[in-house]
Parts: sequence; structure tokens; C-alpha cells
Amino acid sequence: MFLALRDLRFARGRFALMGAVVALIAVLGVLLSGLASGLADAGISGLRALPVTHMAFDEKATSEQFSRSTVEQEDWEAWAGAPGVERAEPFGNTLVNAQVTQGEEKGEQVNLAVFGMAPDSPLAPSPAEGEGLKDGGGGIVISQEIADLGVRVGDVLTADKSEVRLTVTGLVDDTVSYGHIGVAYADLDTWRHLHYGLPGELPEAAQRQATAVALTLEDGADVTAVEKATGTRADDKETTYGASPGYTAESSTMALIKGFLYAISALVVGAFFTVWTVQRKPEIALLKALGAPTRYILRDALAQVVAVLVVATAAGTAVGLALGSAMIGKAPFSLSPPAIATSAGLLIGLGTVGAAVAVRRITAVDPLTALGATR
Repeated sequence: MFLALRDLRFARGRFALMGAVVALIAVLGVLLSGLASGLADAGISGLRALPVTHMAFDEKATSEQFSRSTVEQEDWEAWAGAPGVERAEPFGNTLVNAQVTQGEEKGEQVNLAVFGMAPDSPLAPSPAEGEGLKDGGGGIVISQEIADLGVRVGDVLTADKSEVRLTVTGLVDDTVSYGHIGVAYADLDTWRHLHYGLPGELPEAAQRQATAVALTLEDGADVTAVEKATGTRADDKETTYGASPGYTAESSTMALIKGFLYAISALVVGAFFTVWTVQRKPEIALLKALGAPTRYILRDALAQVVAVLVVATAAGTAVGLALGSAMIGKAPFSLSPPAIATSAGLLIGLGTVGAAVAVRRITAVDPLTALGATR
């Protein structure tokens, strides 16, 4: 890296400017990665936390499964007895608007993403405060997301329209949400009252229904037969994330923005080193005239590129992490080490590719230029 190091010392201002641009792109990459992770957590963290591998929906619900699917008791009983199925549990999902009730007066409104499950099911959470789920009585266990709104154990919430009264019996430490709404866990009967908006006694048909069957399948389990018999369709848990309101649109938008950012970074770095290579043409020609092989010159130039990218990306990532840490809790933002490492790696990799395309000009430099053949 003899020539590369001399260039870095000689043109400190130019490389500092280029490094600043790369660092700013790295900062933006960290912030976009954190925002994408935060939006994903706000949309699907409740589903992600469920100890299941698959969800079985009504096969007619091809989109927005959680709002359109209905399964019967016979369905989850059939799944429970199928080969390759370790566990099959009824699971309910509905969005509810409620108000904190103080005596006969209603207070602040709270949105709830209610997950219905059997109290003795492995799906039921273990609260860090208060008591767990029990059959009947309208008790719910709330997540930290709802507690942050001021709801406490012992509070009573009244659901709009149905007027179903919910007593907060427990609190889990996890900040989990569904569709950007905090999750509340309820027994199945309470969930059914909320889902159908029916206070009092439920119709017999409603007492045997749920949104989906929460499944834990063995590796390689063939469930085609039970799917046909029950009229349901088993999707792996990752596939169900797309049923969370707005999740697919948010994910695709953030992926598109990050894609443009990486493409721009490659173009910016490539353009800088294209200009720099043209300016260095006489020096490169002289090196070739003195016998330096093209491979050596290419390696020297790419080492210079990588040095600038690594230093600038490291500095920009550090600044991005500092800014991101300050945003946590104030916006849907989450610092995910794998996502940040991927962002930094792509910036360095694509920047190197863009610069490599630029320095290919080195191979076309005529060493006679340095000897005055063109003068």
C-alpha cells in the first residue's frame, strides 16, 4: 500500500470529505435499520413471542387471516390427534378499544390487541406482577406496552360497544405488540365476548370457535391429510407476520428505502474514485513504466478504497448507534446488532464494488504516457 498511503497523506482533505460522506451514509443506514427493526417489533413482536411453529387458519381466509379466519373446536381437536403434531391449541385474536373505568365513570381510552388462549395452555404468559389467566371472570394480563399508557394491575377496562368489563389481573415484563397496539392476554371466553361484541351468555356456536389453531409441529411433519379433513391451512409462524396490520407495507417500504441507500452509496464511492483515478493517471503510468504489474496497482488502489470505507463506516456507525440509543422509547426504534452489521457490511461491500468498477481504468493506462510519448 505504498502509493495508497502516500495518497492518503498527500490528499487528506479530499479523503476526509469522502470519508465524511460515507460516514453520513453509515449513520443513515443505522437509523434506517433501527427504524425497520422497531416497526417490525411494533407490528409482530406479540406473534413472534408465541411458543408455536405454525398457525392453522380457515383455508378461505387467504389474506388478513387474523381478522377473517374462524376455526371450530372440531378443527383443533383434529389437529391435536394428527401425526407429527406435538401440540394444537385454540388461539383468538381481535383488536379492542376500551376505557379505564373508575367507579361508574370512564376515563382514558386504551387500544388492546387481545390474544385469547386457554389459561392452562403453554401460550398463556407467566406474569411478573399479579396473577395469571383464569377461566371466566373477564381477567386479562397486559404487556408492558399497555402499562406504559398508565394501566395498572387492578384497573378495570370497559370495552366499547360490547360494554364487557375487563379486570387487569397481571402484568408481563415484555414489551410486545401486534399492529402497533399493546397485547393483552385473555381466556378464550373473555376473548369471544370481545370478538363478537356480546356481553352476557354467548351463543352455543360462538363458544366453540377461535381465530386459528396454534401449532407446534415436528420437523418434516406431513399435515396435508388433516388440512383437507378440517378445511384449514397451516402456515409457518413467519408467514403469519404478513397478517399483522400494515406489516407487509412497512417492511417493503423500508426495504426499498434501504435498497436505494445502498445503491446511492455504491454510486457515490464509485464516482469519487473514478475522478481520483483519472487524476492519478500520470503516477499510475509511471509505476507501470517502472515495471509495477497491473495486479499490484489494482491491489494498492482497492486497499486504499477499503481503508477509507472501513474507517468512515466505523465512525458513522458509532454516531448512528449514539443517535439511535437516544431514540429508543421515543419512537418505534430498535437497535438490532445483526441488522446494523448487515448495513455496515453492505455499505463497505457495495462501496468497494463501485470503486472497483472505477479503478478498472488502471488496466488501460499506457506506461508510454509517463515517458512523454503523447507530448
